[in-house]
Amino acid sequence: MRGSFKTLSVYQDALHLVNLSYELIKIFPKQEKYNLSDQLRRACTSVTLNIAEGNGSHS
Repeated sequence: MRGSFKTLSVYQDALHLVNLSYELIKIFPKQEKYNLSDQLRRACTSVTLNIAEGNGSHS
């Protein structure tokens, strides 16, 4: 049986990346608040979700 993905160092690093990206987004210029910031949020969140999904797959 596999352990929880939450204990993987790569998952913890990805969460750190998400947190850093949210801090970075706070200082983006107003014109980038909705375009670039949204893309960055989705990309960083996708990394954590893919790690969780990959850890749970049986292939």
